[in-house]
Amino acid sequence: MDQQTVLTLFVIVAAVAIVIQMAILLGLYLSVRKTSARMESLADEVKTRAIPMLDAAQSIMVDSRDRIDTLTRNAADISSTVKAQVERVSTTMDDVVDRTRLQVIRADELVSRTFDKVEETTEHVQTAVAAPVRQLTAVMQGVAVGLGSFFGNRQRRQGVRATEDEELFI
Repeated sequence: MDQQTVLTLFVIVAAVAIVIQMAILLGLYLSVRKTSARMESLADEVKTRAIPMLDAAQSIMVDSRDRIDTLTRNAADISSTVKAQVERVSTTMDDVVDRTRLQVIRADELVSRTFDKVEETTEHVQTAVAAPVRQLTAVMQGVAVGLGSFFGNRQRRQGVRATEDEELFI
């Protein structure tokens, strides 16, 4: 093959490649144009639908800002008031617990003193009353024994007679 043929063949191949490349670029152009048209229509639709919604949302936010600020301030006021009340209740409960503890201690001391006095009184009664009563009881038993001995003879005689009567009865 000679150079001329190779050169002609190369020009033909290059021309075919350029034509194919031009067809591909034309297809891409048409595709991008179609997509661009769709995107523009979508953008217009978004503008017509979304922008009014965004405007409404913005106006609601602007209108609600004062209310939200008021709610926030009220919540802060309520929180501080509740905190102060809880502190007061806590202080009051601590005071009540302390006073109750003091009263329990006083009651315990009172009961302890009362038991001590009862024990002392019991000891005094035993020493002051029970000992003389025991002595008096001993004296009375002595007198009873003495009288029993003195009158014992009579009872024995009557006891013997009673036994004889019982034997006769049977």
